[in-house]
Order: sequence, then structure tokens, then C-alpha cells
Amino acid sequence: MSGLPQTVSVPFLIEQYDGFLLDAYGVLVHGAGPLPGAGAFLRRLEAAAKPWLIVTNDASKTPDIAAEKYRRWDLDIAPERIISSGSLLPAWLSAQGLAGAPTCLLGPSSAQPFAGGNPLLAADDPAWEVLAICDEAGFDFLAGMDAVLTTAIVRLDRGLPLTIVVPNPDLIYNASPQQYGFAAGTMASMLANALRLRFGADAPVPIALGKPHAPIFDAALQRLGSQKPVMLGDQLATDVRGARSAGIDAVLVGTGVVTWRGGLPPADERPTWLLSNIDDSGVG
Repeated sequence: MSGLPQTVSVPFLIEQYDGFLLDAYGVLVHGAGPLPGAGAFLRRLEAAAKPWLIVTNDASKTPDIAAEKYRRWDLDIAPERIISSGSLLPAWLSAQGLAGAPTCLLGPSSAQPFAGGNPLLAADDPAWEVLAICDEAGFDFLAGMDAVLTTAIVRLDRGLPLTIVVPNPDLIYNASPQQYGFAAGTMASMLANALRLRFGADAPVPIALGKPHAPIFDAALQRLGSQKPVMLGDQLATDVRGARSAGIDAVLVGTGVVTWRGGLPPADERPTWLLSNIDDSGVG
């Protein structure tokens, strides 16, 4: 079948591109540690003088905390190299006129700085105006989602404003090489479907900031400053679609959520290249 992407190698990519945007989970790491060859891959980019950034939908922790975690895994990734979906939230709140708005933030305490100084309220407090769905961890999942759903319905029944933002639209993530977990995007879909059942077309639609949406790619490409960048990711619907929408090439890495099964996906989810893993040094 014509049009199928070719499987290439790490040396090929380093020769072809002058800047690299790298997904974290499924490309460099999983939930329990680094993937094979992650440190060596980053050192190869450094040795080739290729600028690179981590572009991640993780909204569970600030870049400082993420960088410390990577250091414990022997990955030399400075905070300024990390652009996370959560880090976009403060500026987004300000741009939407929501700075200072009472906010319910779902996620661990390490995600709370993403609220940008907005007062944080409990899920069952009817006074919050903004719901930020950052992560599936750090709270009682079922009880928390039930409380959020109830509070959202109460507010909407009263005609009160309600904004739902989901920095991380991922549905699942790699907990380990053979284990997967639900992510914040699944939580947002649950809530949106429930509210649509009650309110129909008047139900609020969650607003996503992370991949594949433009805000995170705009920020990453501006910081990277390359003329011919490429995105390496493990998901067609987020990494590949987002890169193609941003006008750059995309590599699907086969160590994460999505593996290539042949055939052609829609054009906006079609990777430019396939890479079996970042430890691959075969001939492309």
C-alpha cells in the first residue's frame, strides 16, 4: 500500500532535523522509570548540537518537580527544557479573565501551582467557578468525580458560570511497559458526557490545552527556535495530529500507547516516520 511511513533510525533523524520535540511518557519514560536508551538518546542529541525540549501532556507536577524526578532516573533534563500542559494553565486563566476565580483542581498537591494563585476549593464546594482537571491521582477518584458532577449540575441548574479546562487531554498513559492507566482526558470525557445527558447542547465543553491542541505546540516551537523541527511521540491522536497541525513532521515511536498495525490512519494522524524505539541505531 502506497503512502505507508518508513521505519527509520535515530541517526537518520539526527541527520535530517535540526530540533527535536520529545514526548515523555512512552518515548523516554513510563510511570515506573526510564525506557531503555533514554539517557543515551538525549546525550546523542547534545553531542550533535541538536536543541530539544520535552513536550508533555503531564499536568500532575511542575517542571521543577518533573526535572528532579528525571534526575533520580539519571536523565539530565533541566526544568527549562520541559513544556507541560499544566504549565500553560496560569496564562490561559489570565487570558480568559479567570485570574482569581475560585477553582476546583483535580490532581495531586504538586499540580496546585498550576492554578496560578486562584483560590482552591473542594470538589463539593458550590462556590467554585473553574474546574481544572489536571490528573487522575491525588484524590479519591470516584468520590471526587461524583462530587464534581454534583456541584457542576447544581451550578448549572442555578444559571451560575462554569468553565471546565483539561490541560491533559490524554485518555490513557503508560504506567509501565505492560501496564496502562486512565488519564485526565478520560475524566473530562466522563464529566462532559454526564453533563450533556442532563443539559444537552447547553452543557459546557471541556477546553483542552495539551497535545494535539495548538497552545502547547505554539509555546514549544517558539522556545525551540528551529527551522526544521520534528516531534517524537507515541500517540497518533495527540503527538502526531498535533505536530501535523503545527506544520511539522512527526515520528511515531513504538514503545508507548500506540503501535503501528499497518494500514493508513486519517491524514492528520499519519506519521512521517516510524521509529521502533529511541535505542534503535539501525540503518533507516
